[in-house]
Amino acid sequence: MILYLILLIGAAWLVQSIFGFLQIKHFNKKYAEMRKLGRVAIGKKTGAFRAGTVVLFAIDKRNKIIKAAKMQGVTVFSRVRELKGFEGKYLLKISEEDFNGVDKLTRLAIADALRSYDIISKGGELRVKKGWIDYLIPKKKVLKRG
Repeated sequence: MILYLILLIGAAWLVQSIFGFLQIKHFNKKYAEMRKLGRVAIGKKTGAFRAGTVVLFAIDKRNKIIKAAKMQGVTVFSRVRELKGFEGKYLLKISEEDFNGVDKLTRLAIADALRSYDIISKGGELRVKKGWIDYLIPKKKVLKRG
């Protein structure tokens, strides 16, 4: 009986991994399509037990939004879809009025995209938040010899 349970868990993990791979492949394809249009500002808002959201803004040299898209959901079946109402606006001049009809998670992801774009455009580096695996398996510091 335990063997069947282990096999079931292994099969479920394998299926989820395959769907996760396909989701990432779809995201990368959409990102590449937007990258052909110009620079791409990306923002995200992750949720532990609720839907996560990723927004992408393809912008021209003057920071005018050419195309906007978002991926939102809790499962590996989430896909990148068009985000309407932002084309033709300037990324750094998005106002509260532009957020009408946009859910809270998307607002937070857009705010993250604006923050990230501001940091990168000023020559800064984004801080990477530690994931749960980083807390379980801490990385060892490498000492430099001098």
